[in-house]
Amino acid sequence: MLDLMLWSLTGVMGASLLALIPALHIYNVAGFILLLSPSLSPFLTPERMAFLFLGMITGYAMLNTITSIFLSAPDESTLFIVLPGQKYLLQHRGYEAVVLTGIGGLGGLTVLVLLTPIASYLFPLIREILRHHMTWILWTIIAYMLISEWPKGSDRAPAGWRRWWDGWKSLAAGLATFLLSGILGFILMYRPVIPVQVAYQNLLPAFVGLFAVPWVIQNLLARVDLPQQHIAQTIDAPPGIIFQGTAAGALGGLFAAFFPVVTGGIGGFLAGHATAQRDERAFIISQGASKIVYYVGGFLLFFVPGLHLTRGGMAWMISTRYSAYTPTQYYQATAAVLLSGVVAFFLSLLGARLIIALIARVSYRMISFVTLGILLAVVLGMTGLRGLGVCAVATGIGLIPVLWGSRRMNAMGVLLLPIALNMAGAGDTIAGWLGLL
Repeated sequence: MLDLMLWSLTGVMGASLLALIPALHIYNVAGFILLLSPSLSPFLTPERMAFLFLGMITGYAMLNTITSIFLSAPDESTLFIVLPGQKYLLQHRGYEAVVLTGIGGLGGLTVLVLLTPIASYLFPLIREILRHHMTWILWTIIAYMLISEWPKGSDRAPAGWRRWWDGWKSLAAGLATFLLSGILGFILMYRPVIPVQVAYQNLLPAFVGLFAVPWVIQNLLARVDLPQQHIAQTIDAPPGIIFQGTAAGALGGLFAAFFPVVTGGIGGFLAGHATAQRDERAFIISQGASKIVYYVGGFLLFFVPGLHLTRGGMAWMISTRYSAYTPTQYYQATAAVLLSGVVAFFLSLLGARLIIALIARVSYRMISFVTLGILLAVVLGMTGLRGLGVCAVATGIGLIPVLWGSRRMNAMGVLLLPIALNMAGAGDTIAGWLGLL
């Protein structure tokens, strides 16, 4: 037990450093470890690797918020926290946003621990109930995403077609983003352009281009000057706000962790609408809880006795090396996650202070240039020139919501559209129409 906990803590420490590198997803690092596993096998056994990955995913889920808030390189699970988080940043309160997110993360861990005694009975039952309804539920989620991007305008445009366009441009941009990203997803799934030896990174350039690069470009064009950040000693978050945010985030995270294709950002979006959140503090806390439950809870489903569900990249990767079937393994995994999460919370406070010290000494424009360089270097180094080309195309699509004021979440069409059509049995037909077969 002690040996496994030490491996989990090793994963937390490593992920805490890696999470501060913009756009470097922990799944990419885990993939490299998996490739090196034959040479590491004398001391990195499959069970140790599983607990190393538990620590890594917990540390990443807790700390990747820092770059999303301070360096503007979000991934698909942090798109919603970036907007209120950056608002806090411009109000000298970026550190508070990190702390609120961490509080939500601790709340999400608490929910996962409380579910431990009933998980082996509850989740297999839910899977059996939903097994024949996945397709229409996914299409309902897509419809709600698009419908909720309802025409909206400022009422300041001149009367006539300009006012009509002012109201409808965000909806049109959202639909275009979803459709174009969905076509890109079809191409990547049916005609992969990434070299075979790095096929497990097939979607990396698309996600970097859709979500990270457009935001950095926006920062460069806007010439943002960050105000000096205040390190608060207290946080204005009453117990009621914490409970409301944690409950909403855990609800969305559990849905995303259990349901295929749905990410933590989408789950948090649905939960936020379902619970009618209005308070920014509750919103930020809910996104922290949603991220933890989505990433960590999704991996823990792999350890639940009688379920053995593979959700998320970590579970899929470790399933080729390790299997967990007993309650003891599940309890050990839960203990490792709880220990890792508490350690990661305090490391997030330290990481936020380090980033604040950095932006106080280096211009934000220079940081944005360096961030853009890191993003492109990661894509080039992992996927080559072809991946860089995919990233360029994805960036063009990702700039549509930035320029026209629609939700960046619509770019998740890169996964939602092709997978939803395949679940409905129409994927091959659409791919044939696109000339991909």
